[in-house]
Amino acid sequence: MSTTSSAPFSPEEIAAQGLKPEEYEDIVQRLGRHPNKAELGMFGVMWSEHCCYKNSRPLLKQFPTEGDRILVGPGENAGVVDLGDGLQLAFKIESHNHPSAVEPFQGAATGVGGILRDIFTMGARPIALLNSLRFGSLEDARTRRLFNGVVEGISHYGNCVGVPTVGGEVYFDSAYSGNPLVNVMALGLMETSEIVKSGAAGIGNPVLYVGSTTGRDGMGGASFASAELSDKSVDDRPAVQVGDPFLEKSLIEACLEAFKTGAVVAAQDMGAAGITCSTSEMAAKGGVGIELDLDLIPVRESGMVPYEYLLSESQERMLFVAHKGREQELIDIFHRWELQAVVAGKVIEEPIVRILFEGKVAAEIPATALADNTPIYHREILAEPPEYARQAWAWTAASLPDCTVKGIEISGNHKSWNDILLQLLDTPTIASKRWVYRQYDHQVQNNTVILPGGADAAVVRVRSVPSLAKGEQRDVSQRGVAATVDCNSRYVYLDPYEGAKAVVAEAARNLSCVGAEPLAVTDNLNFGSPEKPVGYWQLASACQGIAEACREMGTPVTGGNVSLYNETLDAIGQPQPIYPTPVIGMVGLISDLSQVCGQGWQAEGDLIYLLGLPLADSTPHLSLGGSEYLATIHGLVAGKPPVVDFDLERRVQAVTREGIRQGWIRCAHDCAEGGVAVALAESCIAGQLGAEINLGLTEESFLSRWDEVLFGECASRILVAVSSEQQAHWESYLKEQLGEQLQYWQAVGIVKSKDAGLHLLIADNLALIDVNITDISDRFSNAIERRLEV
Repeated sequence: MSTTSSAPFSPEEIAAQGLKPEEYEDIVQRLGRHPNKAELGMFGVMWSEHCCYKNSRPLLKQFPTEGDRILVGPGENAGVVDLGDGLQLAFKIESHNHPSAVEPFQGAATGVGGILRDIFTMGARPIALLNSLRFGSLEDARTRRLFNGVVEGISHYGNCVGVPTVGGEVYFDSAYSGNPLVNVMALGLMETSEIVKSGAAGIGNPVLYVGSTTGRDGMGGASFASAELSDKSVDDRPAVQVGDPFLEKSLIEACLEAFKTGAVVAAQDMGAAGITCSTSEMAAKGGVGIELDLDLIPVRESGMVPYEYLLSESQERMLFVAHKGREQELIDIFHRWELQAVVAGKVIEEPIVRILFEGKVAAEIPATALADNTPIYHREILAEPPEYARQAWAWTAASLPDCTVKGIEISGNHKSWNDILLQLLDTPTIASKRWVYRQYDHQVQNNTVILPGGADAAVVRVRSVPSLAKGEQRDVSQRGVAATVDCNSRYVYLDPYEGAKAVVAEAARNLSCVGAEPLAVTDNLNFGSPEKPVGYWQLASACQGIAEACREMGTPVTGGNVSLYNETLDAIGQPQPIYPTPVIGMVGLISDLSQVCGQGWQAEGDLIYLLGLPLADSTPHLSLGGSEYLATIHGLVAGKPPVVDFDLERRVQAVTREGIRQGWIRCAHDCAEGGVAVALAESCIAGQLGAEINLGLTEESFLSRWDEVLFGECASRILVAVSSEQQAHWESYLKEQLGEQLQYWQAVGIVKSKDAGLHLLIADNLALIDVNITDISDRFSNAIERRLEV
């Protein structure tokens, strides 16, 4: 059977599917005829950037993907790493940016549902969620609506399905005003004896459709995700899926039960591109074909045509290949969970996707033409950095007003360092995200070790699991995993190569601050249009930086997501891209959960140390360029971001992890946005204890800028607190690992009572900052609420 040749499509019809004229000509050449509408739609979604990575795939090849603990790398639904003792962790990050821009609640909710399916499709039980979110200014009413809707959608789906949201990050910047970013990461613990793969196998094996019914929601969502947003994007609301978390909970249990029978050959989530994606990818990965009959698909709407079946992204659906003769066994399991389950097709020898409808062939396409033999664009990278970057790099701190120990004059107004610290703590990007995470059930499953806001990374207990070989229990209750999502997009905007390296280093640093050994990375590359020279330069440079940093830190990439064309029209109708935002999701191993720590001071009298670059460092590794201070206080996005010294980075992180394992370190906190002063304030707030800090500098001898010392940002800096009883052991170890000359470590202060506040000195009696805990706590804890009450 074969389809008959269709009439040529018009340029408008081709563009409506997200295809270029030359791509349409390629389709005609491959088929030897013009496609029909269903086939054109299938090519449209599968040749979108969201599905085939036609602009980014050449760049992703440079990522390191192998390591001692890597069990599954890129190419499957999720990466899998070995935790030891037979424990295996699946993890992945995905974006749902454009759906969230037009329908924030459902866009975010179905983003959660989709990433959970990537995890349990592998045979893993989801144990935790994290999210990385970007919005415009909260002063804007539309941003507040998007922000509320996205947070509500995440909390609704995660809470209902029973998976805790244990961490994440939220940034606010006008660069995201029309195009918010919603990236969701999930972790799962393998429950099956074998990792479930997606390649179809076994000629004649039945293909099962399981889960929910198919409707017209989410039509062409993959193409929609690969197009720039405009003032007409609201018309694409039907491209946004509608999720049912309660049905997904049943789907999790049914799938895991089904996998344990051994009757499942392969499984694939119907995510982006729905039936089209699942059939073509399973066939292509297995080197076989799949024939599917749409008349057998359970539907919730009448009168659907093949184009709608094939492009629908209705949620909570899966495609299985079963061992022949065992299909009823699987169907019975799904029916017991009150889910749909039907044999809708079979594996065939010819490597094609053949779709039947009403007794006729509705579509017939080589599987590889849809799944892996897709268009690839090798674009030219700018030989020189673009003009905006060169101008930014020309900036120096010498252009800022002079500052003294008493503060700085800005536009004729004096601001003390107290004032500036309070203003930075009140900035939504720095401030507490309590308003967000208190809406999430972050303790369901009872495995959350450190609550959100209490540490630099999330920590989740790995419970005892049945021995996959013998059915016996192994006690691994003291083993845990840590996870984080990170990206300082302002750094990446100013210098994509150095900024991306800094993102990877910070993610690893956050894991080290809780005592975890960094293992592996999943990335979510959010960028503007790759068809523009600047956009492609940003993407290519950032990928180079990520690849180099992952090699330096020993954290291979197991997979991820690429989200391009994140652009919206400005007031005069010109497309404006977001800041390049390569979010790094990283996981780490904790062998003993009794050896973890948070970021808050623990007890009066503990000694405070700064690890890493000294406070008066004036090398390229410390800078006001790209800092939160420069953006918030001076309204400037300029300069070069800090450069990572990876040798120092590895040493500082290793020292921190060992200090935590030995029980010397009682709390640890990365110095990130806002520099040392903000990091000190955050540790005071988290522990509700004060601190007296002596920088060991004097007004007469200091030759740099005071704002650079207080608020300058750099990599490789960690604040730790150690009990006085452990001082000798700790300092002896520091001298051994970081040097005798105190170059990369220094004792800077002592933890005090809450009443003492944060007292930051440059000499014994000369205070730069002197604030009380109540004031900084209020500014930090209620910043977002104050703006939402407008």
